[in-house]
Amino acid sequence: MPARLRLAAQVSAVGVVSALLGLLVWSVATEGRSKVPQRLEGRTLAAPDFELARIDRPGTLSLVSLRGKVVVVNFWASWCKPCKEEAPFLERTWQRYRSQGLVVLGVDYNDVDRDARGFARRYGMTYPLVRDRRGTVLVNDYGGTGVPETFFVDRKGKLVGDRIRGPVDDGEFRKRFDRYLRLALRS
Repeated sequence: MPARLRLAAQVSAVGVVSALLGLLVWSVATEGRSKVPQRLEGRTLAAPDFELARIDRPGTLSLVSLRGKVVVVNFWASWCKPCKEEAPFLERTWQRYRSQGLVVLGVDYNDVDRDARGFARRYGMTYPLVRDRRGTVLVNDYGGTGVPETFFVDRKGKLVGDRIRGPVDDGEFRKRFDRYLRLALRS
């Protein structure tokens, strides 16, 4: 192997190791700072409030402004394949249960405005949509690790069930979604 190529490979390897070490340090430094534990395990916790810019119309929307309604908080992104798969299911859920006081709240995570709006149009998302531009609500407040991730909030603003990490319309996640939605709607 030529010396230049070997040097380039070594520099690349050092870069990858440095990036992984940085990710590890960040993970350890931020662990436990979330307001929501990784597993709720039957605990009743207030859902962390947030106020974010809307994607679907001008203005902002806060979670507390939806108090008295059941809220399915779904973190998604236009570049997320499982998000594309679950978007029609979430729209159908919104249409089916909105007369019972359900709001599906889509929180776009770490995305480009144009891409997020295009995604919403393409998948016919008519429920409220807001933007978590830097991912601080998902990561810092809710302890999320990626998208899609879904939380259930009852009429009193308390988290119900447990988080779902993955597409809510798929297999075991669908069963959990239905169970947590029923719990929240009973509140």
